[in-house]
Amino acid sequence: MSERKPYPSDLSDEQWSLIEPVITAWKDRHRSVSGHQGAYDMREIVNAILYQGRTGCQWAYLPNDLPPKSATYYYFAAWRDDGTDRVVHELLRCQVRERARRLEDPTLVVLDTQSVRVAAGVPAATTGYDPAKKVPGRKRGLAVDVLGLVVAVVVVAANTHDDAAGTALLDQVADHAGGTVRKALVDQGFKNQVVVHGAGLGIDVGIVERVPGHRGFLPQPKRWRVEQTYAILILHRRLVRDYEHLPASSASRVHWAMTHVMARRLTGANTPTWREPQAVPA
Repeated sequence: MSERKPYPSDLSDEQWSLIEPVITAWKDRHRSVSGHQGAYDMREIVNAILYQGRTGCQWAYLPNDLPPKSATYYYFAAWRDDGTDRVVHELLRCQVRERARRLEDPTLVVLDTQSVRVAAGVPAATTGYDPAKKVPGRKRGLAVDVLGLVVAVVVVAANTHDDAAGTALLDQVADHAGGTVRKALVDQGFKNQVVVHGAGLGIDVGIVERVPGHRGFLPQPKRWRVEQTYAILILHRRLVRDYEHLPASSASRVHWAMTHVMARRLTGANTPTWREPQAVPA
C-alpha cells in the first residue's frame, strides 16, 4: 500500500491477506497485451471501494490519496460483472461459518426485504413505490443464515411484491448454497407463492406469524438475524439510500459491505460505528 495516512475503512495487513489471493489471481488472468500491470495497487483499489461504501461519498469525491474514479469504478464494475465480488464474499462467508464450527453452506435461511429511497440520478424504470411501507425507490431482498451472513441478494423496484423478491432469492439460494438449504423462514409479507416455489426447489418455506395482539417490533426466534444484518449494512452510508444506476451495482455494494464486516470478524476487529472513534489499521 502506498505511503499515506490510513482511513478507518482500510484493510489491515491481516484482512488484506484473506482476499488478496482472489484479487491477485484475477489480475494475473487480466494482463494487458503489453504485460503492464496498471498504475494502481489492487489493495488500494479495494480500499477505495470500501471507503466509498462506508462514507457514502460520490465517485468524484474520492480522496486524492486513493485511486481516482476512473480506476476504482473500472475494477468495481469488472468485479461486479464477472462475479469476483461474490467470489471474495463467498470465500469469507465460508471461513466465518467454519470458525463457528458450522458447515460451509447452511441448511436454514431467513428471507426478508427492505425498501429504501433512491438518489435523484437513479433511472425511474428501476424504481417504484412500496405502498405497504410508503417508500418510493428500490427494494433489497436478503437471504441470510443463522449467523446473519448473506447467502443471496436481490435488488428490485420497490413496488415489486415480496413474493417476486422471495422467489428470486430462493432461486439464488438453491443455485449458490450447494443444495444444502432445506428450510426458509419468512414473515407475513410473503404469501403462498413463495411457499409453493420453495417446495419445487426442495426448500420448506415457513411463514412466521406475528404474536397475536402485540403491537410494535418484536424480535422473532431466528428471524431476527436478518433484521440484525440490515442494521449492520446501514452502517455503510452508501447503503442508507440507493445511489446506484444499476440494481446489480446495488447488490455488489451489499457484497462488499459484508466482505468488510466478515474480514473484521475473522481478524478480531469490531465494525466501527460513527459514534465511536477507532484506531486506524496497521
